[in-house]
Amino acid sequence: MKFVVSSSALYSRLAAASKVMTAKNSMPILDCFLFDVKNGKVNITASDGEKYFITAVPLVDSDNNAQFCITAKTIMDSMKELAEQPLYFDYNPESHELQGQHQSGQFSLMAFEPSTYPTQQPLRNENTKLELTSDLLLTGINRCLFATANDEIRIVMTGIFLDVHSEDITFAGTDGRKLVRYINREVKPGLETSLILPKKVASILKNVLQKGLQVTLTFDSEKGLIHAEDFDMYFRLVEGRYPNYNGVIPTNNPYVATVDRGSLISALRRISVFCNQSSGLMKLHLENNQMRLTGEDNDYSTRAEENLTCDYQNDPISIGFSCIFLIEIANIMEGEALTIQLADPSRPGVIVPAEQPDGEETLMLLMPMMLND
Repeated sequence: MKFVVSSSALYSRLAAASKVMTAKNSMPILDCFLFDVKNGKVNITASDGEKYFITAVPLVDSDNNAQFCITAKTIMDSMKELAEQPLYFDYNPESHELQGQHQSGQFSLMAFEPSTYPTQQPLRNENTKLELTSDLLLTGINRCLFATANDEIRIVMTGIFLDVHSEDITFAGTDGRKLVRYINREVKPGLETSLILPKKVASILKNVLQKGLQVTLTFDSEKGLIHAEDFDMYFRLVEGRYPNYNGVIPTNNPYVATVDRGSLISALRRISVFCNQSSGLMKLHLENNQMRLTGEDNDYSTRAEENLTCDYQNDPISIGFSCIFLIEIANIMEGEALTIQLADPSRPGVIVPAEQPDGEETLMLLMPMMLND
C-alpha cells in the first residue's frame, strides 16, 4: 500500500511521541513506533510499557490501510535533515519492507509485525474528568516541576500534586527541602478530587503541550489520560497519599524583606562560585534595608560577599540557605521583585512575588541550613 504525508508534519509528531520512549526497554518492540494508516491519517503510537503517546498526521494521499512497526531511531534519523516536502511511502505487507521517497533521494527499511506491540487498556467506567486550559496546566507544571523529588524512596514526592476544589485548583511539588504551592482561583472546576501527576509525564507535557488549547484530564484510581488537540497520552498515576503541604508552611513570619529579583539572581550566581560545592551553604543577613549574602568554602579558603539594597525595617536576622536552591526559586518566580518572609533561623523561609496576578497565588518554601557561626 502507498501513502503520502508532509515530511515536517510527520517528523514533528514523531519527535513529540519519542519523548515517551526510554533508552532501555523491557520489550524490543518498544524501540519502535506503531504506525496505523487508516481513515485519512497516520496514527502514531509510542510507549515505554506504562505510558502511551498517541498522535496523528493527516495523509496527503493513500490507497489502502496498513499497520506496522518501525524502529524509532532509524525513521527519525532518516528524516531529520529533510526540508518540508511530500514524503512518499510504499509498504509491502508480505515482505514488511517500507520504502520512502522524497525529492532528492529514497530509503528502505524493514518493518515489524504490529501484533506484538502492547496495547493500552482503557480507563474504567468509573472515572473523573477535569477540563483545563493548557496554559493553566503548563503554568502549574513550570512552577512545581523543579521542586519534585528524584529518589524512588519517597515515590509520592516524585510527582506534582493536583489538589482540586470546586472554586480553585492547587498545584504542589516538594522534595522535602523545597516546596512550591501554586493556586489558581480563576478556574472553577466544580468538583473535589486530587491526583499525583508523575514527574516524567509532567516533563513530557512541558515539552509537547502547546498554549491556547483545551485539555481534558481523565483518570480512575490507577491510570490517567491527557487529551489535547493533537495527542492523547495514557499513563499510570503515582499511588499513595501526598504529604500535607499546607501544614509545613509557617504562617507567622515577622521578618519580611522585599528585593529586586534580577539583582538577587545576579548576586546569588556570583556568590555560588564561592560556596561549598557539596552543601551550597550561603548566609543571608538582613539589617537596615540591606541584604548581605555570604558564601565561603573553608576547604579551599574562598569567600565572597554581596550587598543588596532591599526593603527591610525589622530587627537583624541571619539564616542559612542553599544558594543553588534559592537561585532555582528566584528563576522560576515571575515579577520584578520578591518578598522573603522569615520566622527564625530554624524555620523555613517563604518566598513569594511582591505582586501576585489577580486570582493566582504562588508560594515557594525553602528549608534552612545550619550556619557554622
